[in-house]
Amino acid sequence: MAEETNLVGPQGRVLIAGCGRIGQALGKRLADAGAEIYGLRRRPEALPSGIAPIAADLEDPAGLAAAVPEDLDTVYYIVTPGSYDDDGYRRAFVDGLDNLAGVLRSHPRPPQRLIFVSSTAVYGQRDGEWIDEDSPTEPGRFSGQRLLEAEAIALAGPWIGVAARYGGIYGSGRDFLIRKVEAGEPCQEGQYTNRIHSEDVVGSLAHLGREEVPGGVYLGVDDAPSTQCEVMDGIAELLGVPRPPRGEPGSGGMRGVGSKRGSNRKLKASGYRFRYPTFRQGYAALISAAP
Repeated sequence: MAEETNLVGPQGRVLIAGCGRIGQALGKRLADAGAEIYGLRRRPEALPSGIAPIAADLEDPAGLAAAVPEDLDTVYYIVTPGSYDDDGYRRAFVDGLDNLAGVLRSHPRPPQRLIFVSSTAVYGQRDGEWIDEDSPTEPGRFSGQRLLEAEAIALAGPWIGVAARYGGIYGSGRDFLIRKVEAGEPCQEGQYTNRIHSEDVVGSLAHLGREEVPGGVYLGVDDAPSTQCEVMDGIAELLGVPRPPRGEPGSGGMRGVGSKRGSNRKLKASGYRFRYPTFRQGYAALISAAP
């Protein structure tokens, strides 16, 4: 595991809209460092201490206007759709962010920075190409199309906008591939994937909220884009079990995600240092921490 070298994130008044698992971990980290954190959810009763709860629906502009505090310094938008279809993505990412942005613009002092959590789904590359922040974004599915629409909203406000495009997130509670290996399920050969440990998602979001970091688009992936079989082979070695069998193309639960290799050069050049630079360190930590 790499030494923790990242600086503290944003200070002041911070709103986390869509304060789920990642948002709560981020909020706790920022609160512990002295920031004043607000967590917005439809039902925020279970938010941990240190995060002030705001009960509001991102699809209700009037309710948002009444609930969202003024004089915010930083806003994070970290939502998951209510349904995994086009309508669900449009309502969660496009309509919800547009509603919140309208409320923030109406405040006497809009926030200085807005960070939108996006995804590598905005890329349509399918042949193992290397991608970065300047690569063409021509998604073939509604998910990437709606995320691009939301990115445009985040980047166009009277604030410094950031769109953080994360690869596949794994970590505590996100152990899908470990369970596949333990069950002896096949892997899919030849298809490159990108991933990032959930602790590095939280760490990089804190980093991207710092005023010293330029705005714009950032690709949030680790140092080692790999095929599913390479990752599952590594997990099998860590577990001390046989390598998974090789499946047919389209097996392994990855149909339709494309094949691409993401570069994190810009994120690292901005000063972020990964806690888990590759899946090997990240899965080793997960497996060693398992009961």
